[in-house]
Amino acid sequence: MNRRIKICAAAMSICMLMGAASCNKKSEKDEEIVAPEGYTLVWNDEFDGDELSLQDWNREVHSAGWVNHELQAYRATEENSYVEDGNLVIKPIKVVDDSGRVSYTSGRVNTAGRHEIKYGYIEARIKFPEGQGFLPAFWMMPKNENYGHWPICGEIDIVEILGQDPDTVYGTIHYGSPHGQNQGMYTIPEGDFTSEYHVFALEWEPGLLRWYVDGVPYYETSDWFCKTDGGTERDYPAPFNQEFHVIFNVAVGGDWPGSPDETTIFDERACMYVDYIRYFQRDSYDENVQKPEKVYDLRDADETGNYVLNGDAGEAEDLTDDAAWRFMLFNEGTGGASIGGGEITVETQNAGTVDYSIQLVQAGLPLENGASYRYTFDAYADEARTMIADISGPDVNYVRYLEDQTIDLTTDWQTYSFDFTMNEETDDNGRIEFNMGDQDSTATIHITNVRLEKIS
Repeated sequence: MNRRIKICAAAMSICMLMGAASCNKKSEKDEEIVAPEGYTLVWNDEFDGDELSLQDWNREVHSAGWVNHELQAYRATEENSYVEDGNLVIKPIKVVDDSGRVSYTSGRVNTAGRHEIKYGYIEARIKFPEGQGFLPAFWMMPKNENYGHWPICGEIDIVEILGQDPDTVYGTIHYGSPHGQNQGMYTIPEGDFTSEYHVFALEWEPGLLRWYVDGVPYYETSDWFCKTDGGTERDYPAPFNQEFHVIFNVAVGGDWPGSPDETTIFDERACMYVDYIRYFQRDSYDENVQKPEKVYDLRDADETGNYVLNGDAGEAEDLTDDAAWRFMLFNEGTGGASIGGGEITVETQNAGTVDYSIQLVQAGLPLENGASYRYTFDAYADEARTMIADISGPDVNYVRYLEDQTIDLTTDWQTYSFDFTMNEETDDNGRIEFNMGDQDSTATIHITNVRLEKIS
């Protein structure tokens, strides 16, 4: 019988009950698991044995570049996935051959054909790897592609994290054709997710998905659809009404995290440590649910007709929140931004590896199907250079409502103007983007008078 840990009925984590110090070590275990209120334990793995149970888990094998331009090859070896000191360990390894060529291997394990679940409360206690280029994940895929190939079949990401951004995690679903994506994010107030253990959970009911960190709910969604390649929509709550299995893996490189660099260390800090995984279910579920009617928050423009908040940069802001403007760094980009006094100034130290490595955005912009808009802004750079401007839909897999526009900046203020028609479905969370990374320049950029107006 496995040694086990007691959980309170409200599904609070051991970290919250015992304090932050307990998050930095393997959990203390007693003889009983107490399920969240209304749930029953249906399967768990505490990883207390000497090796990974192949009655519960499959090791996957895939070549480098299999998806998302990732660099690792997944291997079914005990070097890359194993049980040690009460943890499942997923270990990426850097390999340098005699010619100096660098490659990477890693581990990916799943419960396909062993343990699947349809609805329930699924949680795992994990410590994630730290370092540029790591993308570890605890996620779920369907037992069968009943509704079509990915993403129509559905995908549930219980938690993902970028190794170079250790204080923020993401919970996401993918679905539909065209590809839809709903995503929530959580930034921890203190500490991070790479030096301490934390509990990540998904509560999955018919028509509802809710994400937790350490017992605290941070995101939920009921808004998705399931269309086949031919365009026929399946009854809600498809595709999230079928059995799914769990996957643990650590990807290296790829489109989202970018490649490892000289700061990335491949030792125990590169490993993902999973203390336990547990499935709980209710006695029954009512699947007779209706898709909630979409209610749009189509806020009014200001008295000048502008939908952009603080478009004239007249007010100082904290550029780390979503109140209006937000400045973000990705994929090796380094720099800073300031706002106030009539302009937004963006300074770049390292342009990063993708165009959005240096990024200034504002979300929450209402865009109505069939309406026409005019998007304008003034900008210049300390030296002639380019940047990319667009308007996207972050809730719809970042579809472009205004396609990427390459802006040729000079050292003098210039006004740039673009007209477009909103041909997609109405979206109350449109997002303007200024992407300033990976464009052969680190010259400082100045922006003001950003306007989005409805013209018809």
